[in-house]
Amino acid sequence: MPTCYSATHGSIAAGHPKTVEAGLEMFRLGGNVFDAVVAAVMAAFVVESTLTSPAGGGFLLAHTQTGQNILFDFFTQTPQQKRDPAAIDFYPVQVNFGTVRQEFHIGLGSMAVPGAIGGLLHVHQRLGKLPRSVIVEPAIHYAKQGTAVSAFQTYCFEILSPILLSSAGSRQLFAPTGELPQIGSQFAMPDLADTLAFLAVEGARGFYHGEIAQQLVQDCQAKGGYLTLNDLAHYQVIERQPLTTTYRGTTFLTNPPPSAGGALIAFALALLNQIPLSDLPFGSTEHITCLARSMQRTNQARQQGFDAQLDAENVTEQLLHPDNLSIYGLGAMPVNKWGSTTHLSAIDQDGNAASVTTSNGEGSGYVIPGTGIMMNNMLGEADLHPQGFHQWQENVRISSMMAPTMILQHDKPAIVLGSGGSNRIRTAILQVISNLLDFDMPVEQAVGSPRIHWEAGVLNLEPGLDQLIIDRSQFPFDQVIEPWQQRNMFFGGVHAVTRSSHGEFAGAGDPRRNGSVGTV
Repeated sequence: MPTCYSATHGSIAAGHPKTVEAGLEMFRLGGNVFDAVVAAVMAAFVVESTLTSPAGGGFLLAHTQTGQNILFDFFTQTPQQKRDPAAIDFYPVQVNFGTVRQEFHIGLGSMAVPGAIGGLLHVHQRLGKLPRSVIVEPAIHYAKQGTAVSAFQTYCFEILSPILLSSAGSRQLFAPTGELPQIGSQFAMPDLADTLAFLAVEGARGFYHGEIAQQLVQDCQAKGGYLTLNDLAHYQVIERQPLTTTYRGTTFLTNPPPSAGGALIAFALALLNQIPLSDLPFGSTEHITCLARSMQRTNQARQQGFDAQLDAENVTEQLLHPDNLSIYGLGAMPVNKWGSTTHLSAIDQDGNAASVTTSNGEGSGYVIPGTGIMMNNMLGEADLHPQGFHQWQENVRISSMMAPTMILQHDKPAIVLGSGGSNRIRTAILQVISNLLDFDMPVEQAVGSPRIHWEAGVLNLEPGLDQLIIDRSQFPFDQVIEPWQQRNMFFGGVHAVTRSSHGEFAGAGDPRRNGSVGTV
């Protein structure tokens, strides 16, 4: 362990206490935010293994102490070539959430080109301070020694059991004793520990070239997958300019196209900017109606051309143009499921900040033999392929709702946040930003307050909106209403950290997803 650096003051919020602890350890060793978040995401590969994986993908929004803003896109890529769908291993599984069943598609034909391990190691090489061997150590330790399974992890294991038990490789990884881990039991991933130790030496090349790549491609070609050695060898991390916009006079940064989530958050906030929300009681009928209308009209804008033009030049400028906003505006209106994604946010004393969201989909059911790595199922995600399965364009980034976000004050990061939750990512982030800026809530209250989600004619309501008076003669109350009896991961998992103008840190891990926060 290095001893040449003094400890760094910093804060991190994430989806598991061990994820947070891995990041805090980097701060204690004198690392910066980028050391901390890379170590934390790698730890999440172990302790949040149903939500993220080295063979998934994601995005990291970085603000450096020198004032650089960079969006690192390491999301999954479509393969360079298609095969006859009849030869593809691609099939549906039913996942039971208790009150609803949802269909997912898995198999080797559901796997897109992975980007997570390449992206994390790229960010560390560009912006980190500590040696790579140090960054990987907490994850190796957790994977080798095992960690106690939480109630939330048990829930994830249970609902994804049709996928986690779908193959001999996944059963060996997640249920080596014949049963999935239960709350309080120790869960270890010894093969993943060895793989991470190997990658600490070899770097990303050890994953995209050599024996791991050859084993993956050999199985794909023999058993019905799309991936080739060319797909892996030519995968590139893309550094993009973040989408910059304002809300209530405050600048915020988020994920630009071809990802959809950030632009849609900016669009919804632009609609809300027309309404003096701070004049309304939080949770009142008028407040909830404004939120629901903004969600509905954002969905309309998405369906009426935005999704189809994500790769077009200036698509965001067109979406946010005042003429377009006026079509969907709120000013004329009376003011009367599962998402296998995880997020973490961090900030340090030097003004570095990072917001990173990663996902493995639900997992494909295929584990690269001997590695402890389950591959993603991003080609089997209906939300990511609205034109239908197997209709994807070759060799392009898959679009995503992931939207790592930062709010800047005086060009310095003041609030860092993001969420997991599939289509609920953008509505969860939207509401937390509004809670912070419209209602001046402390970050813990902003994250913990009840949320809503409107989609496809259904208004989902968390408990705690006691002032809400449901009048079915007005939108959105004339449609389907789903009142939830308790907070649920359906409504996202926003993990946020803040730094005041005086340098004081605060943060919140979302209780809906077992969130945790820590400060050094």
